Amino acid sequence: MLELPASLAKKICLIVLAGGYIFAGLNHFLDPGFYLAIMPPYLPAHLQLIYVSGFFEIMGGLGVLSPRVRSQAGWGLVFLLVAVFPANLHMAIYPEQFPDIPNALIYGRLPLQLLLIAWAYWATRPDPMATDSRS
Repeated sequence: MLELPASLAKKICLIVLAGGYIFAGLNHFLDPGFYLAIMPPYLPAHLQLIYVSGFFEIMGGLGVLSPRVRSQAGWGLVFLLVAVFPANLHMAIYPEQFPDIPNALIYGRLPLQLLLIAWAYWATRPDPMATDSRS
């Protein structure tokens, strides 16, 4: 079995993480109707929140690619994922409001959100084994 060095595996995870958030963020602008359909009714300014979250997904995705701001971008993605969790919870509590979305997807998003939080945190932490070139 092929085993990747830890540093290469982490770089691949960062690139996939970045690409996923950049793509998802762009999709907020290209297909806001999808996100409008799943917005909880208790939140105000649905379209504006969709654009704001899309913007921050793009910025987080770009940020994790830069070693200078990677850690801050990782925390930003963690906070963003926590901020949108109530929308996923709303969908799980009221699945009948989303007849076009399979229940497996609705309920699967809850643990997936926790995995995404862990991924964003892990992938953006500084490598303790790396030498600091500034010292």
